[in-house]
Amino acid sequence: MTAATATAPPALLHGVGDRALMWLDAHREHFRLTDEDRATGRGVVERLKPIGELAVNTRVLFREGVAGSRQHARAGQLLDFTWRELLDGGNVLAALQHDEPFSPVPLEIYSTFHELGFRHPGLETTAEVCRRTLTWPALDMVPNRRLSVLRAERRIGLPPSGDFDDAVRMTWLSRLPEPWTVQYHIAYDITHTVFHLTDWGAEPGRIPPETADYLALYLPAWTEDWADLEHWDLLGELLVVDTCLPRPALDARIWERYAAAQSDSGAMPLQRTMPDGDAADVFDVVHHPTLVAAFASAMATSRAMSAT
Repeated sequence: MTAATATAPPALLHGVGDRALMWLDAHREHFRLTDEDRATGRGVVERLKPIGELAVNTRVLFREGVAGSRQHARAGQLLDFTWRELLDGGNVLAALQHDEPFSPVPLEIYSTFHELGFRHPGLETTAEVCRRTLTWPALDMVPNRRLSVLRAERRIGLPPSGDFDDAVRMTWLSRLPEPWTVQYHIAYDITHTVFHLTDWGAEPGRIPPETADYLALYLPAWTEDWADLEHWDLLGELLVVDTCLPRPALDARIWERYAAAQSDSGAMPLQRTMPDGDAADVFDVVHHPTLVAAFASAMATSRAMSAT
């Protein structure tokens, strides 16, 4: 194996996630909806999205079994804080479902908590009523978002509102287009298609063989490009895609660059270096790339350990 294709060591992979989780835990109050958010409704969905992503990260960390005792305890406490404090035991999601009955956001976020053992019967009842309408399956959304909704329904044990394979066939990735056409938004579409197709890496076998071959061929070039641009958020998501392939590369050279970009605090910059400014403003910029770093670390550490 050449140096260019050497596999990143598990200690490096694990360290990225451990530091990211420490930062997320230390800044957990910044996930909280403000009184203004609740009073006006402005930005509520945008504020709830990172809470859902935090739950997904915790679920992946528990599922992959790569957390040490300290990290596992921290993740569990953070998850409990998220449900009870940030979401008021699910009441925040139920209120959004009441105000916007055909928004899939409450169901998408709740499905992760449901799988982790949390329950809000009122939210489930309201969501089921909405799903009986002709509007629910007719909602316009991009194909990879449709995959997200269908996955959420499956996690809660609800009948699917559409055909999963049909939704897969409608995605950009399933067409195997010219790799040089992958721009910023298309790259994110690719990553989210893989996330929802594999249920955040739980079912890598769900990637069709021709799609897996296509990704294995072109993903190294895409990761190299975004590493050169120092776009750590998108690079992190592409590194997760790598872990979902039958034979992940876990390229040591790329992972070393990614780990070196992480700040001493554990936060991962969005692009280039950490921003300056008020703590809340900095949080708004870097919380997503830091969540991605925790996700990528858990997946990559698990794959590296299973390969040894």
